Amino acid sequence: MHHKNPEESLRELQTSPEGLSEKEVERRLTLYGYNLLREEKESKLRVFVRQFTSPFVLILFVAGFIALFLGDLKDAVVVYGILIANGLLGFYQELKAIASIEALKSLTALKVKVIRDGVEKEVDSMELVPGDLVLLGEGDVVPADMRLIESAGLMVDEAMLTGESLPVEKEAGTVLAEDTPLHARSNCLYKGTTVVRGKALGVVFATGKNTELGRIAQRLQEKSPESPLTKALGSFGRRWILILLIFLSLLVAIGIFQGRDAKTIVFFAIAQLVSAVPEGLPIVVTIALVVGAVRLSREKVLVKYLPAVETLGSATYICSDKTGTITLGKLKVSEYVAYNKRKLFLCSALCNDADALKGDPLEVALLQWLEEERVNWEALRKGYERLWEHPFDTKRRLMAVIVSGGSGFDFYVKGALESLARMCKEGCPAEVWQAHDKLAQKGLRVLAFGYARLDKVPESVDEVKIEVVGLVGFMDPPKEGVKEAVETAKRAGIRVIMITGDNLLTAKAIGSMVGIYEDKDIAIEGKDLEKYSDDELYNVLRRVGVVARATPEDKYRIVRVLQARGEIVAVTGDGANDAPALRVADLGIAMGSGSQAAKDAAKMVIVDNNLAIIVNAIKRGRLIAKNISKVIRYLLSANSFQILYNSLAIITGLPLPLYPTQILWINLVTDGVQDKAYPFTKYEGDPMREKPKNPMKVFIGREQLITLAYNGLLMALMHYFLFLHLLKNYPYELALTISFTSAVVSQWAVGVQEVSERPFFRNPIEHIKLNPYVYLGIFLGAVLQLSAITVLADYFHAVALSPRHIPYVVLLPILTFLGIELRKWFTYLRTNSTISSTLNPSKASKP
Repeated sequence: MHHKNPEESLRELQTSPEGLSEKEVERRLTLYGYNLLREEKESKLRVFVRQFTSPFVLILFVAGFIALFLGDLKDAVVVYGILIANGLLGFYQELKAIASIEALKSLTALKVKVIRDGVEKEVDSMELVPGDLVLLGEGDVVPADMRLIESAGLMVDEAMLTGESLPVEKEAGTVLAEDTPLHARSNCLYKGTTVVRGKALGVVFATGKNTELGRIAQRLQEKSPESPLTKALGSFGRRWILILLIFLSLLVAIGIFQGRDAKTIVFFAIAQLVSAVPEGLPIVVTIALVVGAVRLSREKVLVKYLPAVETLGSATYICSDKTGTITLGKLKVSEYVAYNKRKLFLCSALCNDADALKGDPLEVALLQWLEEERVNWEALRKGYERLWEHPFDTKRRLMAVIVSGGSGFDFYVKGALESLARMCKEGCPAEVWQAHDKLAQKGLRVLAFGYARLDKVPESVDEVKIEVVGLVGFMDPPKEGVKEAVETAKRAGIRVIMITGDNLLTAKAIGSMVGIYEDKDIAIEGKDLEKYSDDELYNVLRRVGVVARATPEDKYRIVRVLQARGEIVAVTGDGANDAPALRVADLGIAMGSGSQAAKDAAKMVIVDNNLAIIVNAIKRGRLIAKNISKVIRYLLSANSFQILYNSLAIITGLPLPLYPTQILWINLVTDGVQDKAYPFTKYEGDPMREKPKNPMKVFIGREQLITLAYNGLLMALMHYFLFLHLLKNYPYELALTISFTSAVVSQWAVGVQEVSERPFFRNPIEHIKLNPYVYLGIFLGAVLQLSAITVLADYFHAVALSPRHIPYVVLLPILTFLGIELRKWFTYLRTNSTISSTLNPSKASKP
């Protein structure tokens, strides 16, 4: 409708200045439906069932079934208990997403004035239909998308829809090109925005889901992507269970071919599978995420979706809103130029309808500036009586007042310099234009102020000739700490892009202040995105610091383009217009002061509305990812050791060195106790000096696989040769008991080493302080193991050990510990040598 004049709009909508009849309203209500935002709801049963279809859940099903098969009811109950708890948590989180639409609906819960049958009346906004004539005044929320028919001094806050931080001028009489972008449609009003000044009469052309706000609601129905953690663990689960099934099937076949007892070998394979499937991993991951969420809550970060805690650490891009996140979200006077300072102060106080707390944001900012300049604006207003005023209007783009001034009258005016220049006695001086352009190039919103001494009150402002007494530049300034946070993010390999509805000059100015936009970066407008294919846009985004005049669709597309190319994207926002991008981002972060729609669409809420807190939370996320990787490395080192150890024995025709029930017991006293301590490991070094890592590579990457292979082979080979020696010198039951106990203690040794990636003997005290809970886990495990070889010995095919057998029990754990320590020193020295060569290339090049 923005490309049609008011009369054409009324004709197209088949209405008139008298409005619709009640009968026609009923007909259109049947045709178009209520003016509400609706959502196609999925059944709760379907949402619930979906929680039990991930690979890890299927692994837990298998583990529980095998435990039941072996008659271990307790283990089965624990496994299925975990399964149900995880499912219920996911079910709860997904149901919460429905609140996004409900929050958007709440924007329409209001009464509005309409003209129907030529009579002004008040109706529920939900009953509005296309063709209705709606009357609006200062403070009213726009109830539907409308084409202006009449307007007077109209200014509207569209921040929740376009991201524009300043109120925008609206004018009914303008006719725009059909391809005019949303933020520039000065003759239309949009659902959910707010009138901050003036009056208007508009004709409704879209209601409910057909409004711009409705389009946002439709976007919110799109499912949030899986977190990188969920994807990585799912991929790991599928690969690991496949490897286990293939490997153990081969071992069973070899054992049967060798003539071993089929029941025993199958029993061994099932026990090994139960032990090797890390059914405790979801619990440990949950503990790690909960610990992280609790610590983040102390830093005023509220986590709504647990995997989001780890996603923070994997983020490669932060697409940040400007207003309220990077900036204060509050206009302030940034600079001014005074040609007559006293008159400038008087004009700022007297040609102003605001008070200290409410009113037009620019006028409130002027009063706050006067207070900073120690000008008592309240006293000035009391000393000068306002005799005449010309309210702000969008055609002249100025406001003027006349106050009593002794024997004459004082005329004060403020507005756009273009408007005041036409009122100057001898034209606007060049120096004023130069000062104006200098302020504007800094991204400031500039107001000009004028004064004239009059003998009488004029009939129109057009009669008055003035002199310009000053210029004032306004800006929504950056928050404290944001610049440092951006520097930290860059050092950590994270690119920050500011996406805003503000104009390009303002966006570039703020971006430069906080380090987001630098000389090597480029700045673009939302309309520029249409020129690029997705591949081209991705290449552009790698150099972009600022995207100005961005629509919700622009922000959404940017997120999708980055995700499609493997980037992990965190998005911040506070308006309803941000909700779709928040929903589809890997990590949607809403501001605590933002709209309810944004908070419900997000996975995390920042109470203090500050980018600096987000960057600090990323540091926490990286620690959590590291701790989860340590758990996986520890569990799989232990599992690979057991599989390789038993496999060597089977392949070479030896009896089983670990009996099936012993394998299950080892799973309890090592994996079942010690792994729960890893989520509490503290910071080691500065994780923000590392580049973001693909979660799959963090958990099961090349380095992880090398570590698993080394640890597993080291323990398996040493235990295999020990078992050979024991079989030659001791009865099988005693050899089995020593092998059993040595395996447990060796896995404890691995557990201690996995607390840190640095060598233990580099600083043992620091190593122990990183996580003392690991040692508590060993103590508890030792108590359990002691009972297994004494009072419960008959259940585990164990016999009593004498003091002379102790060296066998502790020798291999010590060698295991030292073997891992040796590899750590090799890696540590090699890494530091590389860093030294990088920092001192001249030294490195000497022979």
